[in-house]
Amino acid sequence: MTLQGSLTHERYCAEVLAETERFRSALRGADLATTVPTCPDWSLAALARHVGAAHRWVGTLVATRATENVDEADIPGAAGPAGDDPAALDAWLAEGAEGTVQALREAGPDAAVWSWAPVHTAAFWARRMAHETVIHRADAALTSGAAFDVPPEVAADCLEEWLQLCALPMAAEGGARLLGPGRSIHLHATDTPPELNAEWFIDLTGRTITHRRAHEKAAVALRGPLTDLLAVFYRRLPADSDRVEVLGERALLDEWLAEMSFG
Repeated sequence: MTLQGSLTHERYCAEVLAETERFRSALRGADLATTVPTCPDWSLAALARHVGAAHRWVGTLVATRATENVDEADIPGAAGPAGDDPAALDAWLAEGAEGTVQALREAGPDAAVWSWAPVHTAAFWARRMAHETVIHRADAALTSGAAFDVPPEVAADCLEEWLQLCALPMAAEGGARLLGPGRSIHLHATDTPPELNAEWFIDLTGRTITHRRAHEKAAVALRGPLTDLLAVFYRRLPADSDRVEVLGERALLDEWLAEMSFG
């Protein structure tokens, strides 16, 4: 299987910086002690520390061309600033994203780097960090009331990556429970140009989960703006939201959302 993205390495690097700036903007002026509804074990401050630590972890992996995992406890600055001073946390987030992008750019997409996925390159981490930051910006925006929108080509690639991750062996147990005759899901973005091909058919009828970019009739269809489809599939927006439309076997979509979760 492939984990190849549709954007360039440089675009992913630029998106890590842009999404981190948007994430920081969503936090500014908010009460950092507020619980994040979509990650109820975290406050906004804890969410910020998670994002900043993830950036520094990946930056260290890439900069050192790691051949195995690096413990977060061994990464300088990963714990973040003492206390929850908003200005210090904001500066720490900016510094972490900039350091990670510098490491990714210096490495180039083909540099060999350890990862938990079948692909062991800096390109994997550039894409993963861009999308990780997108999804956690959704958490911050939902908590603080900030707007959440994503460039269409980034949102489509983020959703495509999510479906690729669902086919990995690490997701096999949950995926196996979804398989069966006549079981399929169609995602249809209603606000994108035809050339983006923002439709997906998820086939659950075989021995493994597969997907393809196609307009095909499925057991259940989820329709709506692309950013909202992404939010539903990452469980940042409920499927019964009036921003999306579910047609067909709603129970199958609910099963999928319960079993397949990343980010």
